[in-house]
Amino acid sequence: MKRFKDKTVLVTGSCGTVGAELVRQLVKSETSHVVCIDNNETDLFFQIEQYRASGKVSGHLADIRDREALKLRLRGVEVVLHAAALKHVGLCEDSPAQAIATNIQGTQNVIDAAQENGVERVIFTSSDKAVNPTNVMGTSKLMGERLMTAASETTANGLDLRARNTGTIFASTRFGNVLGSRGSVVPLFRRQIEAGGPITLTDRQMTRFIMTLEEAVRLVLDSVWLASGGEVMVTKMPVARIEDIALVMRNELAGDRNIEIIEIGAKPGEKMYEELMNDEEVRRTFEYENFFVVTSAFADLSNEQYIYLRGAPTAAFPYNSAVESAMTYNELKSYLVERGLT
Repeated sequence: MKRFKDKTVLVTGSCGTVGAELVRQLVKSETSHVVCIDNNETDLFFQIEQYRASGKVSGHLADIRDREALKLRLRGVEVVLHAAALKHVGLCEDSPAQAIATNIQGTQNVIDAAQENGVERVIFTSSDKAVNPTNVMGTSKLMGERLMTAASETTANGLDLRARNTGTIFASTRFGNVLGSRGSVVPLFRRQIEAGGPITLTDRQMTRFIMTLEEAVRLVLDSVWLASGGEVMVTKMPVARIEDIALVMRNELAGDRNIEIIEIGAKPGEKMYEELMNDEEVRRTFEYENFFVVTSAFADLSNEQYIYLRGAPTAAFPYNSAVESAMTYNELKSYLVERGLT
C-alpha cells in the first residue's frame, strides 16, 4: 500500500461490495485523495459522510454509461480501480442489453476517459465467469477484459493501433466468489437459517472457488503496481463444494433446529464448476506461489515491460474447480469460522 502514497485514486462502483472495501483500504493508506463514483444516490451519500472526517474522500453521482461524466471526474486522477458492473447472472440473462450497456460500453467509457486524462494505471475487476462464458454476464466480463487488453496494446506488426494512447497501463484481475458479498451464498444461507429454512442448493455437486472480500481487494491493489499492460491477474483460491458450505453454516448457526437442505436445480446460464483459466490461456500464463499472470495473446514477452515474468514457470494445466481438490468439511469449517463468516 506504500506505493499509493500521495496518489489520487478513483473507484467506480464505490458503493458495491468490492468497491466499498477498496475505498475503506485506500482511506487507511497514504493516498492523498480517493474519488468515489457510483449511481446509487443513497449509498453514495452515506459513504461520503462515513469518510468525511478523513478529509480525503469525495463522491460523485455518475454512471459509467455516461462517458462525458467520466471524463470530467477523471481529471487529475492517477489510478482508476474499475469495480462498477452488473453482476447477477440471472438478471443479466433476463436483460442482456443492460449488461452490454454497463459491462461492455461502460468499460470502454472508462478506458476512453482514462486515456483522455492521462491516467497512469487502470485495473478492471473481472470474474471467473469470463472464462469460457455460458451466460450474458460472463460474456460481458470477458469483453471487458478484452477491451482492457486492447487498450494496452499500442503496436502490432509495426502499426500504431492507438495514436491517442497516453501510455496508460490497463490490466484486469479475475477472481471467484467473494464470500459474504451481496448475492453470494453465505448471506443467503444465513438468512434462510435465521428464517427456519429450508436452505436451497442449486446442485449438490456444484463446486466453487472462494475467497474473502479482503483477499479479493488485496488482489486488486497488488495488481495495480505489478501489471505492465494487458495482463489478467488470477489469484489462487481454495475450492469448496456448495453443499459443504451449507452443511457447515447449518451446523454452526442452526443450533438445535432441524433445518432441511433442498436441491432446486441450476439457474439459467449457471455452471456446475468454475474456471479461472482455460486451455487456450495456459500456454501464455505464468505461475507464481499465490497467483497466475495471463498475458495478452499479442504481448511481446521479450519487451522490457515484462521483465518481471522472466524465470517464472508457465502454467501446466487449466485452473478450474472441477479439477482442483476441494477442501474437506473440517478445512472449510476452519476457513469460514476463522474469517467470521459463520
